[in-house]
Order: sequence, then structure tokens, then C-alpha cells
Amino acid sequence: MRVKDVMTNDVASLKPEDSIERAAELMKEFNIGSLPVCEGKKVIGIVTDRDIALRAVAEGKDNRNQTVKDVMSSNPVVIDSQADVKEAAKLMSDNQIRRIPIVEANSLVGMVSLGDIAVEPHLEDNAQDALKDISEPSIPNR
Repeated sequence: MRVKDVMTNDVASLKPEDSIERAAELMKEFNIGSLPVCEGKKVIGIVTDRDIALRAVAEGKDNRNQTVKDVMSSNPVVIDSQADVKEAAKLMSDNQIRRIPIVEANSLVGMVSLGDIAVEPHLEDNAQDALKDISEPSIPNR
């Protein structure tokens, strides 16, 4: 099965100059925890609710003036829409991520999440294996 068969097609995205407040608003509106950041249709980053919490709020920065570019993770893992779903699950596992932007010719066309893979009965094992690796606890930075 190809990634395009399980991905979400209608994806909200942000521009690097958008505010983190705008990012949080979109996350709330769509009930999601991450958004791709694009220049045009090219994915240049990803911003998560965790990025906002740790890189802005926890550091006491002025959230109203901070942009998505200030807190996003650059050079995100992306995968082509024609890739096999098992490859996507392996990428998620290897990189300890739960969502991957889907591209065609370097343009954003969708997102696939661990949940998208898990609801496919014959792909359930791939999702479980990926989640096991993603959920490994990390050592706190102190």
C-alpha cells in the first residue's frame, strides 16, 4: 500500500513568518498537534505544540512577536506519496516522530500520521512497532 492511499489530503500549513499564536489557533481549530511550515508549497519545517511550549512559553519569550520560524524544527523528514506505508512507519520509528509531510516533486500534498497507519487492519503491526520505538523515554536535559 502506498502512502497516498492513507494520507490526509487537506492539510493546513504555515509560512515561516506566521506567528506562533496563529500556529496555536490552527492547531486548536483542526485538533492537531503539528503543522508543516512551507515556503510556497515546499516544506521547510514542522512546528508542533511541543515546540511552542518548550521553545517559546517555557523560555518566557514574548509569544505575540515570535514567528513560527523561531520555534520550528527545520529540515523535517518528508516522504514521497508513492512510497510504501511500511517505509513511512520505519521513518517514523527511526526518527521518533508521529507525523510525516507527504510530498510530490518537493510540494506538500498531504500528511500521514501513525494513526492513519494504525487504522488499516493489515498495517496495524507496522504502527505498533513504530509506536514502540517512538515512545521510548528520553533522558531529561538538566
